[in-house]
Amino acid sequence: MEKIPHPITSVRPRMREPYSKNFRRLYLLVQTFLWSSMAILALLFVHSVYELMEVNVRLKNMPYNAQEILDQCRQLKIPAGPPSDFHKRTTSDRFEAGTPPTLIRNATIWTGRVSGFEVVRGDILIDQGLIQAIGDIEPSYLNGFTGLFTVDANGAWVTPGVVDMHSHLGVGSAPDFEGSDDVNSLKGLALPWLRSLDGLNTHDDSYQLSISGGLTTANILPGSANAIGGQAFPIKLRPTHERSTSSMLLEPPFTINGTRVDPSLPPRWRQMKHACGENPSRVYAGTRMDTQWAFREAYDTARKVKEEQDTYCEKASAGEWKDLGPFPENLQWEALVDVLRGRVKVHNHCYEAVDLDGMVRLTNEFKFSLAAFHHAHETYLVPDLLKKAYGKTPGIALFATNGRYKREAYRGSEFAPRILTDNGFQVVMKSDHSVLNSRHLIHEAQQAHFYGLASNLALASVTTTPATILGMDHRIGFIKTGYDADIVIWDSHPLALGAAPQQVFIDGIAQLRDPHVTPKPAHAQKAPETPNFDEEARRAVEYDGLPPLTHQSLGPQAIFFTNVGHVHMCGKDGEIAQILSDERKSGHVLVKDGKVVCVGSGDSICSRTAKAETESLRVKFIDLHGGSIAPALTSFGSPLGLQEIEQEPSTEDGSVIDPLTKNVPEIVGGDGSLIRAVDGLQYSSRDAQLAYRAGVTAGISSPMSSGFLSGLGTAFSTGVFHKLSPGAVLQEETAVHVTIGAFTKPSVSTQIGLLRRLLNGEGSGALGEAFGMIVKGELPLVINVDSADIMATLIKLKQELESNNRNHIHFTFVGGSEAHILAKEIGAAGIGVILRPVRPFPYTWKSRRILPGPPLTKDNAVTTLLRHNVTVGIGIEESWSARNIRFDAGWVALEAGEDNVSYEQALALASTNLEKLLGLKNGNSDLVAVAHGDFLSFEGKPTAIISESRNTVDLL
Repeated sequence: MEKIPHPITSVRPRMREPYSKNFRRLYLLVQTFLWSSMAILALLFVHSVYELMEVNVRLKNMPYNAQEILDQCRQLKIPAGPPSDFHKRTTSDRFEAGTPPTLIRNATIWTGRVSGFEVVRGDILIDQGLIQAIGDIEPSYLNGFTGLFTVDANGAWVTPGVVDMHSHLGVGSAPDFEGSDDVNSLKGLALPWLRSLDGLNTHDDSYQLSISGGLTTANILPGSANAIGGQAFPIKLRPTHERSTSSMLLEPPFTINGTRVDPSLPPRWRQMKHACGENPSRVYAGTRMDTQWAFREAYDTARKVKEEQDTYCEKASAGEWKDLGPFPENLQWEALVDVLRGRVKVHNHCYEAVDLDGMVRLTNEFKFSLAAFHHAHETYLVPDLLKKAYGKTPGIALFATNGRYKREAYRGSEFAPRILTDNGFQVVMKSDHSVLNSRHLIHEAQQAHFYGLASNLALASVTTTPATILGMDHRIGFIKTGYDADIVIWDSHPLALGAAPQQVFIDGIAQLRDPHVTPKPAHAQKAPETPNFDEEARRAVEYDGLPPLTHQSLGPQAIFFTNVGHVHMCGKDGEIAQILSDERKSGHVLVKDGKVVCVGSGDSICSRTAKAETESLRVKFIDLHGGSIAPALTSFGSPLGLQEIEQEPSTEDGSVIDPLTKNVPEIVGGDGSLIRAVDGLQYSSRDAQLAYRAGVTAGISSPMSSGFLSGLGTAFSTGVFHKLSPGAVLQEETAVHVTIGAFTKPSVSTQIGLLRRLLNGEGSGALGEAFGMIVKGELPLVINVDSADIMATLIKLKQELESNNRNHIHFTFVGGSEAHILAKEIGAAGIGVILRPVRPFPYTWKSRRILPGPPLTKDNAVTTLLRHNVTVGIGIEESWSARNIRFDAGWVALEAGEDNVSYEQALALASTNLEKLLGLKNGNSDLVAVAHGDFLSFEGKPTAIISESRNTVDLL
């Protein structure tokens, strides 16, 4: 029988075994957990002790100014610019206490917004140095402003203040004194530690003059003698209550006597000047290779300082203070280090493609950006190269027509601004004051517009664009709420010829006391309808900056000009008169053999004569589209015809030997020698050809001289190709030219003493013969003189001679900056005056007492002299400006008003008057046919030259 297990004994063993194993497992787990926890706690304790020890070590090594260092390191990474809450300000940092709030009413406001296309008609409220409101301003809002001063603009154009991005105002002061030039340092090629601020003279006569032209802000640059000339500073031009240089600063980038900035704020933009090419090479007798090495060496030094700072800051941020030492700084190189950190606007004087290429390579080697290339005459030829520059594409700062004064500027083009903007570049027009008088910076924008730059971009080129490139577009360059109250009220559209301010506000303060405003014609209240220069711009690039300037000569062929608006011609008495004024602009002029046969309108005798000519021979018809025909102009005052490139001696005739300072060799006549300009004439220069194409067909030049005696002047045609061409020399000898007072050695009294001896017949040789003719009244004496005191002595000398010899002696004063002071006496003495330049500037002590004209004075020198029956001409200083004489003459008429200077008188200033004053006996008989507008305006484009003396019509 099967044995049955005992219930207890059979079950207990099966239950006891599993219970024992689980218990042991749980026990082991608990034990493991406890031991592990104790180990972890021990490790944590050890680690904490270690950390405490490490912190103690760090605290022991941490410098007392650790937080300052950390703030400084953190600040290095903050980009430059205004604080984020800048536009929340309610008062300008430049506000002058006591300045009343001002409301400008009924204005046509060009704001600079919407790419320069926004025009608002309404009011502008300014207070606390800021623009508070624009447009339709509720009267209730105005109730909150006590003492409100109201200006009625009567619909006038209002723009932001003019900004000059390239100026040496204050560091190259006017008048110029010995030791007053703080533009260039000669202490080395790379000097980033220098600051234009340290040479800024508050007594420069230019400030008020430039303000009167609408200029409110200028970037004051060091010169271009160095590869790195130093740091630049934008300033406001108004005089401050403090009367100090520092108080003129627009927005200091740091404390003036240090380089630290507030660590709680972003750093403000800094500015720096670089220069490449001929200037540094010439000054330091080096080469482009030397200059480029100076750049690379300087930037390599700055790079090393930057890397030391970055490494230092990495350690400081990690708390590795042991043996870290002070923050690595170098006062000489800190500005260049900031360039590498992208916190400096670098302004680069650079002309030619070779130098532009070198600078583009430099930016990529050291990873920094350029704010703009300045002068930049060849930039329009290499736009793709410029776009390869590191970072943001540089802006381009240009002259409008100033060029060919050096080899680097020889390929410059008046079409560069429009070509560059067509290629997407920001273009700025600048003055390089006092190379160009920054009072007339708006004229650079006007000329750029004339040659094709769109009107919105032309206005922006002297307002919003330079403000933006300077990094100051958060406060200037626009008319926007919260911006600085820098505002110009113009008497005409700012792009119209002769536009001048009626009032200028800087920081909300009116700058012109009792301004004089000349009423402008209605057509001046809109932007000029300028000619089409598309083909000329295309050819400028096609021919690498040197397009052919030849013209097509039609010879004796009959030409019938149609749709002529008005015609002016010179009569037998030498006076210019209008002989046709057709309001329908449907007049016509028949020319044959280079001579005007008839002028008429509608179905006139002239029209019937033209039809008869058409039947008998081939007639060419030229449509002037409502344009005009006027006497051609004459250039005087520059070495036109005697030089091709001003700063290249190999391209010019050279200077004569002055007998007052050097012994003249006997082989050339000794002290009795008299040099003739006709013997040194050079034809087909680009400036002469451009002048011809602008309707300036004659030039009168005297031998180049830097002393008392120049020589015999000559008259020549600007449009012929060599001296043996028919009509090349209009008159071999015109007048004797001397200079008195433009130099200090020998004395002025010595110069006048010599002149007296020569006029009293004590000269010898050709010089003595010429002065004998002067005393007989057979040859004019042209005296380059500015000082009224010297003029007074010369007037007495003339009176003495005429009393003794009973002959009228022909004196002409050239320069004439102070001639207005003696206008009555000059008129009574029968002396003529050629104003050179026509828009005066106080260059020297002897030319400082200028009559600036509106808006500073009611009269200018031209109107004052004309009022006293003085024969007045206008001259130029440099050959490149010969092409602009037509605009100079038109500007005079607009500034004076038609009641004071008529259109005919304006033409005479640059034609018949010059010919009389300089001894051109037969005059310049050429005429200019102008399409679309009149000769002295921005609307007209010279199309043909009608030359009776050469029996031809030249198509331009």
